Amino acid sequence: MAAGQGMRTNRAARAALALLLIGAIATGADTGDDVDAIREQRAKSNAAIERHDADAIGAILDDDYVITISTGQIERSKAGHVKGFAEHFAEFPDVVYVRTPGEITISSAYPLAIEHGTWVGRRTTAGGPLEIGGEYTAAWRKAGDTWRVYSELFVGLYCKGTDC
Repeated sequence: MAAGQGMRTNRAARAALALLLIGAIATGADTGDDVDAIREQRAKSNAAIERHDADAIGAILDDDYVITISTGQIERSKAGHVKGFAEHFAEFPDVVYVRTPGEITISSAYPLAIEHGTWVGRRTTAGGPLEIGGEYTAAWRKAGDTWRVYSELFVGLYCKGTDC
């Protein structure tokens, strides 16, 4: 390879790398805003659970929502999930669940994101205090400016209390 050809190849490679870095920086700003928006939606959901507001929980769910709850049972509708929360709140007046996002990744190809985190739930049962927890994954879809959850998977990894 001639010396001049190697220099042109290196310049081209550096130029391509610079364009990739500029693109990554520009995308990072949008991605950061989207990550913040998802974290905000998760905080709203946690607050809705804390105040036992099933309708507000439903407000962050997409119309075709599906969830696998911590015991492995699958719920295949937004309406069913909202109804289930309302019934759960009536049965356990002190129940609370907190989902803590860890990593949130925004798709570079689609208006989608994935959230990985940990969760904990506490309530008083006939046998006394109960705490359950584990890990979760949530799939998000952006419509317009709004992120909504369309799928969640909660895996129960521990249970503390007499009614486990």
